[in-house]
Amino acid sequence: MNATVLPTTIPEYLEQLRRSLAGADPALVQDALYDAEEYLRSELAENPGKSEAEVIAAVAGSYGAPDEVADIYRDTEVKVQSALRTPPSRPAAPNRSWAARFFGVIAEPRTYASLFYMLLALATGIFYFTWVVTGVSLSAGLAVLIIGIPFLILYFGSIRVLSLVEGRLVEVMLGERMPRRPLYSERGKPLLERIKELFTDPRIWATQLYFLLMLPLGIAYFTVVVTLLALSLSFLVAPVLVWFGVGDAGVWIDGVQIADWSTWQLPLLFVAGGLLLFATLHLARGIGYLHGQLAKHMLVKSAQVA
Repeated sequence: MNATVLPTTIPEYLEQLRRSLAGADPALVQDALYDAEEYLRSELAENPGKSEAEVIAAVAGSYGAPDEVADIYRDTEVKVQSALRTPPSRPAAPNRSWAARFFGVIAEPRTYASLFYMLLALATGIFYFTWVVTGVSLSAGLAVLIIGIPFLILYFGSIRVLSLVEGRLVEVMLGERMPRRPLYSERGKPLLERIKELFTDPRIWATQLYFLLMLPLGIAYFTVVVTLLALSLSFLVAPVLVWFGVGDAGVWIDGVQIADWSTWQLPLLFVAGGLLLFATLHLARGIGYLHGQLAKHMLVKSAQVA
């Protein structure tokens, strides 16, 4: 039924699969290529008496030709994304007012996931930064010793693992599709060939740069979230406490009163706190989206460079 000629080698199969997935999400392409190569090479290892062409022809009926596999992955991705997408609490109106869009952010679970990621980014940023600085320093220091090469391979391998871990955090909390499989590494390759692949893999270097950037970004995210949430919640709580006679309307710093809100100003303070809280939630959503795009570009797209 397919007019495409069945490939005779695994690299040809993977190249046809890559072309069939042209335009798909880069993370999906990476997962599909990894699954296909792992399956084909495992079949080749289980049938040592057969050539690559014979193995590919044998599995074409069960696993599928490249274009068939691409269609399966596209269909599966649509179903998975539909299942993972958080359903709205109520059907969205086709033309919601600006007020509904502004205040509706409080009912979206993705908002709180983005807030949590921004708070968590401080801890992960410190860890990633420390890991990269320590790994690079030790790799450079041990380069003159025989143990330097195995350590460098181990360190670069850890970068690939941490990239997948960060990708899962980004996908779960920020909603950006990230790889669920690493780049396939053929087993049994000579040591020098493996070292060459590590040094020429753009994703390794882009990931390390991303991990270094996570420290200043994590500090900025944490500071922005904590400051804005504390400020907005204090604006909301302070008038309520005054109305219930628990506190006064003064603003104190180190025992010195620097402001005294009048009774008629307290409702304005309460409204300002509410507006600032909703603005903070929108800011968190926006930062979460932008960070997801940054992570996709540095952890995934760079890996698609041939």
